[in-house]
Amino acid sequence: MNYYINLYMYIKRILLFIALIGLVAGGLFAYYVYQAVFSPNTNFETETATVYVPSGTTYSELRKIVHPLLKNTSTFDKIASKKGYANKVKAGRYIIKKGLNNNELVDLLRSKNTPIQLSFNNQERLENLAGRIAQQIEADSLSLLKAFKDKDFINEHGFTIDNALSMYIPNKYEFFWNTSAEQFRSRMLTEYNRFWNDKRKEKAKKIGLTPVEVTIIASIVQKETAKIDERPRVAGVYMNRYNNGWKLDADPTVIYALKKHRNNWDVVIKRVLYKDLELDSPYNTYKYSKLPPGPITMPDISAIDAVLNYEKHEYYFFVANVENFGYHKFAKTIAQHNKNKKQYVNWINKQGINR
Repeated sequence: MNYYINLYMYIKRILLFIALIGLVAGGLFAYYVYQAVFSPNTNFETETATVYVPSGTTYSELRKIVHPLLKNTSTFDKIASKKGYANKVKAGRYIIKKGLNNNELVDLLRSKNTPIQLSFNNQERLENLAGRIAQQIEADSLSLLKAFKDKDFINEHGFTIDNALSMYIPNKYEFFWNTSAEQFRSRMLTEYNRFWNDKRKEKAKKIGLTPVEVTIIASIVQKETAKIDERPRVAGVYMNRYNNGWKLDADPTVIYALKKHRNNWDVVIKRVLYKDLELDSPYNTYKYSKLPPGPITMPDISAIDAVLNYEKHEYYFFVANVENFGYHKFAKTIAQHNKNKKQYVNWINKQGINR
């Protein structure tokens, strides 16, 4: 009898020991799972870290991107695999908060592509615009420029290669970082059509201009004055000249023509010489009465609206006001203008500005 009792107690101790081992193993496993899933796994001191995941990134490539930001990459791998993320890496811009666990990290990288605030203004050419946008989104400048100059797209939507810049309305926009060149271009067309609403189109029609023609004149106004409050008056001068069939005689168009003729867009020209006025270019408004074939820069919205709401007056001339820098002196007659111009020329000669 004692033999069976002892055997029973022995088996019981073995079972308890096995159970204890199971509990310890289970506890260790549970602890490991907890650590892998719920324990903070970031390795940076700032409040946030931004991660850019390019289009087409593989998981091994993503691992290299996030590795410096993680305490334990292997536990991250396991959770990424369990949640199916390792086979579905998504491009984008992701803002990782300090202290996130692996579960939160994978969820963030899977579904929280954070947009950027993209902005641009006063670009002189499509090339400049492409460079500016490439600094802010994934698409490079070459792919952007190719999209901007796509003849089929340009023709389909009523633009030309010379005036295609007018389609891009300068402003601040929300974009995903991984936006492609074609997606950016399509969004800009949408914004252009939104900007040129019925009210603005009606104003353009009322003053006898198309939206593109408004933009061309606005680009000249933009170059002539940085003073927003003066732009409607400057626009009024050009509209007076245009409506009466006069040449616009705008120095900024000559400067643009010179840069284009020389294929040197970095040169700074502070003074237009009489010989420059003879340059045979459709952008030279001292030589041709027609509007230039396209904008000479990307005008601000304030410049576009200044043309649409130009000041009604009888001025036909203006020149820089050396008594109030940044503004201009306006004249109704050539005699008054020449008087104002003489004052400006005397001042510029004293400055030693020859070009």
